[in-house]
Amino acid sequence: MSKSSFKILVITESLDVNANSAAKGRLAFINSFKAAGFNPEVYHYTQKDIEIEGVKNTTVHESKFSVMFLLSRLHRLIYRWLKLDIGNITSRLFGFSFGFFNDRNSIYKAIKNINIDEYEMVWTFSQGSSFRSHAALLKLPKWHKKWLAFVHDPYPHHLYPRPYNYIEYGYKKKRYFFMDITKKANKVVFPSLLLKEWMESYYVDIKDKSLIIPHPLVTKKINLENVPNYFDSSKFNILHAGNLLNLRDPAPLIEAFQQFLRLKPEAKKDAALLFIGKKSIFQEYLNKKQAEIPQLYVSKGYEDFSRVYNMQQETSINIILEAKSEISPFLPGKFPHCVSANKPIVLIGPHYSECKRLLGKDYPYLNDFDEIEKLSNIVADLYEIWKNNPNELKLNRPDLLHYLSIDYSKTVLLNEIKKENI
Repeated sequence: MSKSSFKILVITESLDVNANSAAKGRLAFINSFKAAGFNPEVYHYTQKDIEIEGVKNTTVHESKFSVMFLLSRLHRLIYRWLKLDIGNITSRLFGFSFGFFNDRNSIYKAIKNINIDEYEMVWTFSQGSSFRSHAALLKLPKWHKKWLAFVHDPYPHHLYPRPYNYIEYGYKKKRYFFMDITKKANKVVFPSLLLKEWMESYYVDIKDKSLIIPHPLVTKKINLENVPNYFDSSKFNILHAGNLLNLRDPAPLIEAFQQFLRLKPEAKKDAALLFIGKKSIFQEYLNKKQAEIPQLYVSKGYEDFSRVYNMQQETSINIILEAKSEISPFLPGKFPHCVSANKPIVLIGPHYSECKRLLGKDYPYLNDFDEIEKLSNIVADLYEIWKNNPNELKLNRPDLLHYLSIDYSKTVLLNEIKKENI
């Protein structure tokens, strides 16, 4: 079979890269399929037309002539008029909202008449914790022998590692729903080995039917003119790009930065620490610190993806800040962008971390959350390198470039075909 005749059907939710971070990763996978010489065809639920160069894609529109649609709108009206959220009731009874069922049915209706025999694989991608695309595939048993279900986070939410402790309404039904996915998909695909091991401890059917394919590295052309005015590429920039969420506490990094400025007062004129992303529960703290520290910049909200990417490639240091936990099994979607930048990555995270696993135990810029002095010394050392010769600030990890490459993911997929498992 030639690669050009190797057809992959992709069923995904949002592909709007400026609306959510998950879309960036999904688009990277689609582009990697194309770059590998395969022939992907995409059905997406973005609710607006999305152009993907060289890829046939179809927008799946929300069904507005169904009982579930009417019930979902009634739910909204009750909340708007009476300030009564009946979602908790429906989730307890059914596990999901009326909107979820309508979205699942909309996707199912759009794809059910596709001749799956024309494709070698069908991939499903979700957004956040919705898994609507996966729910649609459950209704198509003839497709299951070719189904690769991509799982990017623990599910349901109560399976997140502590200190995450949120328990959703209808969590038991969600658990059975996900168990059904792990039983019926031909392969369950994870971007992270630690995430696979974490989920396997809850869903035994994952064993012996999982694949590890990291978020692919798809390089983009850098446009130095498309960067915000607040980003001065001539400075020693320390960049955290991405939402802080509730447990990515920026305090250790900011305290270390302040200590670095006391250690290297000459850096006050040419160093900058930038946090780019949506507002978070840390906003009051960040605003206070921004008023105290002239070298600290906190964005006013979400920044366009292409501008963030350009900053990641041009910064002096990229920061990966993980949740304060015993384990972080996630592979952040920005990890490939940081690797492609070929700039030092400074990681702040727990002992058990997929990012730490990939960077390696001997990587010099790994930090736990309470290692403020160590972190400030790392920044000071990197500043000295930058001051002497900015071009020497390199990540220099060809092993990670290969692991995140299109060639690597292509090899994994072709090996599965050779095994005739799909």
